Amino acid sequence: MTTTPNTVVGIRDRLVRAAYELYTCTGVRAVTADMIADRAGVSKSTLYEHFPTLDELVAVVLDRRERLWTFGLIEEQSRLRGTTPEEQLLAIFDVFDEWFAAADFNACLFINVLLEMGADHPLGRAGIEHLQTIRDIVSARAERAGLSDIDNFARSWHILMKGSIVAAAEGDRHAARRAKAMAAELIRQHRAG
Repeated sequence: MTTTPNTVVGIRDRLVRAAYELYTCTGVRAVTADMIADRAGVSKSTLYEHFPTLDELVAVVLDRRERLWTFGLIEEQSRLRGTTPEEQLLAIFDVFDEWFAAADFNACLFINVLLEMGADHPLGRAGIEHLQTIRDIVSARAERAGLSDIDNFARSWHILMKGSIVAAAEGDRHAARRAKAMAAELIRQHRAG
């Protein structure tokens, strides 16, 4: 069989999808190359042809998570649910509420990777960068809403987001609703004038 560019892309995509499923459900350190190759239906040597190290694969998975989760779910869905920047900010927790109730809720891969690998590890730093992207979305909405002290607001807001994710992982499926109430107060505190 000859390898075509489409075949190579197909194999790479299968590897990324398999790793994405495993990493989001299991964590990074618990997943082996054998597990990824098996789930993707390829040999381990094929995995390493496409990704010479598992760290490279994790980095690609983090980018995929950002596209699908940060932009495709959190940013887009909360934007569609509100007509003002304040409503769009609060809608983040409505999106979270649905996510937390889902049977396949699996917490936040960026937080998980950061905690597993540590802030000094390249993957931990990648997790931090992806978390910063989320804070940037919050900052932009806060700025459009005319809120004061944008950096402090975004960092505080992000604490509510991350805290609600951890609480949901502990089993509190109403964590987003609790966080939304605190978030409304945070907005009130940061309204200019």
